[in-house]
Amino acid sequence: MNPLEAFETLDLRVGRIVRAEPNDRARKPAYKLWIDFGPLGEQSSSAQVRALYSADELVGRLVIAAVNLGTRNIAGFASEVLVLGLPDEQGEVVLLAAERDVPLGGRVY
Repeated sequence: MNPLEAFETLDLRVGRIVRAEPNDRARKPAYKLWIDFGPLGEQSSSAQVRALYSADELVGRLVIAAVNLGTRNIAGFASEVLVLGLPDEQGEVVLLAAERDVPLGGRVY
């Protein structure tokens, strides 16, 4: 598979977090997130972002997520998408996001 085909295989979309609550059963501090992807519907994710974000701060944020990697069980919670981020200087996750409002479900290209 060439690099362009590999990139096109990954389905990255923009969504808006509509609900966030601590995933207290996770081994590392995490949130359970429910994300609206517009025409793709609402999907869930467990994200290890508690060091830099409160649950209230997350609600309403646009995030970028991989939506076609399958569902994983994270401490009893179905994580359907992988929310993307980058490490800061201390190794804590900083969320990737669109710089302005865009239609939910839009594909990253």
